[in-house]
Amino acid sequence: MSREEKKQELAARAAWMYYVAGITQQEIARALGVSRQVAQRLVSSARERGMVSVKIEHPVTHCLQLADAVQQTWGLGMCRIVPSTGLDDEAIQSMLAVEGAAVMSQYMSRESPQVFGIGSGKTLRAMIDALPWVERPQHQCVSMIGAIARDDSGTRYDVPLRMAEKMQGKYFFIPAPLYADTPEDKAMWIQHQIYQRVVQRALHADVAFVGIGEVEPGCPLHAEGFITDAQVADLRARGVVGEMLGHFFNQHGERVPSDTDALLTSVPMDSHTRRQIIGFAGSPRKYTAIRAALRGRWLSGLVTDEATALNLLRDGAGD
Repeated sequence: MSREEKKQELAARAAWMYYVAGITQQEIARALGVSRQVAQRLVSSARERGMVSVKIEHPVTHCLQLADAVQQTWGLGMCRIVPSTGLDDEAIQSMLAVEGAAVMSQYMSRESPQVFGIGSGKTLRAMIDALPWVERPQHQCVSMIGAIARDDSGTRYDVPLRMAEKMQGKYFFIPAPLYADTPEDKAMWIQHQIYQRVVQRALHADVAFVGIGEVEPGCPLHAEGFITDAQVADLRARGVVGEMLGHFFNQHGERVPSDTDALLTSVPMDSHTRRQIIGFAGSPRKYTAIRAALRGRWLSGLVTDEATALNLLRDGAGD
């Protein structure tokens, strides 16, 4: 790499940190190992070189190389990597939101009618908030997870509606809670014709966008009251490290049965999937869950961060 290319790399990385993560130039200086004055010049240089508009036009080459290596190593159809060196969890999530929105926009821009299966969670919500407004009324957004929270209210992470609004398309939601109160209640919910039609629509979506959750005390499912302290402890004892849409799996990516299965109403997911399912997740706390999801072949695509990508390449796909 030439000296000029190295300068562009640093400028692009600084631009990501400043314009996307929203961190100060002093923090950028510490993360990149340069003086504050140099950090300021890098940010200015990125703007003057035309790298910065509503998105960062010059990607970080290292991240492109990592994405290609992860894609090949883990047998993915696509992979995107955002810079994360020297950044905290909040900054990484900001990076993922912008890159995730860019990936979603590629699908949204298509003229032919598309059906999007949408999961839930903070990461997906931030990505959809970052999406541009486009006129694509021919597209459809289908929820893959129950839209009713524990207290009978609409869940705060019911993000498919927001995505449908962004493109003026139709929105289909699952008329059920994530977890029914009893197996009998689940049977009642899933026998409803509307439920069955929506789930079939989600199963045949052109592409699905999902988050990857860790399973430990304080994780989203636990913090939101969907699973109890005892259930978290039981799942951990069974070797569960991650979940998607409430489906639990161990470090090898194998589905782990639990007592919540008899209550779960979200769209079915399977390992070694043939569906187009793109996962969005990053940061050290989610690494074990991300690697497990890839080992189980639950995903066809991944958007994650630089440090996670390096760890995935270090550990390898395994058996």
